[in-house]
Amino acid sequence: MASAAIKSKFYKWHRVLGLIGLVPVIFWTLSGLSHPFMSNWFRPFIAKEVFKPLSQREMKPVLSVQQVMDQNHLQQLRNFNLIHFNKGTFYQVLDKDSVYKYYSATDGILLPNGDVQYAEYLARFFTQDSTSAIKNMILQTSFDGKYQPINHLLPVWKVSFNRPDGMDVYIETAQSRMGTFNNNTRKVMLGVFEQLHTWQFLADIAGDTFRNVFLLIIVSILLFTLISGLTIYGLFWKKFKRIQQNRKAKGTEEKRFVHRFHRQIGLIVSFVMFTFVISAAFHLIVKLHNNQPDKADYGQIINRNQLGVSNLALPVADSTIKKAGLVSFNGNIYYQLVDNKKQVLYFDTQTGKERELGDEDYARFLSNYYQDGKSPLNTFKGRVKVDVIKQFDNEYGFINKRLPVERVGYPGGDNWYIETTSSKLATKVAGIDRAEGLSFIFLHKYFGMSWAGKDIRDIVSMLAALGVLVTSLFGFASFIKNK
Repeated sequence: MASAAIKSKFYKWHRVLGLIGLVPVIFWTLSGLSHPFMSNWFRPFIAKEVFKPLSQREMKPVLSVQQVMDQNHLQQLRNFNLIHFNKGTFYQVLDKDSVYKYYSATDGILLPNGDVQYAEYLARFFTQDSTSAIKNMILQTSFDGKYQPINHLLPVWKVSFNRPDGMDVYIETAQSRMGTFNNNTRKVMLGVFEQLHTWQFLADIAGDTFRNVFLLIIVSILLFTLISGLTIYGLFWKKFKRIQQNRKAKGTEEKRFVHRFHRQIGLIVSFVMFTFVISAAFHLIVKLHNNQPDKADYGQIINRNQLGVSNLALPVADSTIKKAGLVSFNGNIYYQLVDNKKQVLYFDTQTGKERELGDEDYARFLSNYYQDGKSPLNTFKGRVKVDVIKQFDNEYGFINKRLPVERVGYPGGDNWYIETTSSKLATKVAGIDRAEGLSFIFLHKYFGMSWAGKDIRDIVSMLAALGVLVTSLFGFASFIKNK
């Protein structure tokens, strides 16, 4: 009797937990089924995805940055770069108020609305659309449903074209690159995914922490639903088998086929449901663990009198210089040059002398800054290892957007990825972050199937999500038939 009562309670709790998790499962599986269409099969086409700047020799600047500052009475700036577009060659100057202004490298005259014009130029370059009218341009300083945190780059210009597909292109003028692009179809899919999969509506109502806690509770309920279902199958499998044998022996019509399908399909997809639930729970736990405000991006103010040597008189061939700028660290100011081999070089602005291993040193400096002074550098004896990362891998995935970056590796396995050319932290990976990232890409997004190609991987993940959905719907139908 006691055994029968325990089995009955298991069965009851499985039904209750299953009903609680039914709507979330429907939301997550349907949005999961839509993801391959959004990110792969229905992904909009864009003509160009990478902008390659001209060399400094091809841009032919006449004036140095010092001459431009003097002519326009600029005593301070944060950074500069040389850029070229259909209006000519300009110094793209980030002033002390963090506003980009464009001064002609030929005569030093300010270009009105230069950042807007450059953003439009880049948007037209990436789309190869020189004829469609621009419907709207907005400087976006935060993420939203159409430009989500996975895109990483901010601030960006949202350039909206007035054409049938409703194309929006997000442009980071500071680095002359694209954040992402969306047409009307992708916008709808992004909205559906955001609401049904990440439950953004909960964050809008009560904040991100509330959403993550709520979702973790739901995921935990689904885990207990899975465990109780497998337990019931183990407790009752002899009974289920006997009933099936008796029905076949008597030749009677099966009336509980819905229950049987729920059990059989549930058993088949139990492993994939386990991978989905565990990886989702781990993902949410790490998000809650890391739920701390990010430190402000590193900023600098450089005075005119700190720029002694002309930026046009450095001991580097103009034909190799692809990007120029300024950095301030450890009490010194340097010209930061990127050459045609994507090497980052540093030259003292007062002496013009090159600093050996300057990019490594700047990466260490920025890593220490983003750790808010609580760096392992304070206790670790010796030079922290720094490696150049030029392509994405399982730890530093394509979702991080920025390449190349410097990986600053600390004892204990903590890695801080720094994009030195923008002075920004690309991402940080500690022990728990690394484990969570691997579990998410392999258990949730099925990157283990990448060897078969993206299409096969997407089909497998869709079949897994579909199996979970069908199991849940058969379970609900079983509950209705028992009423």
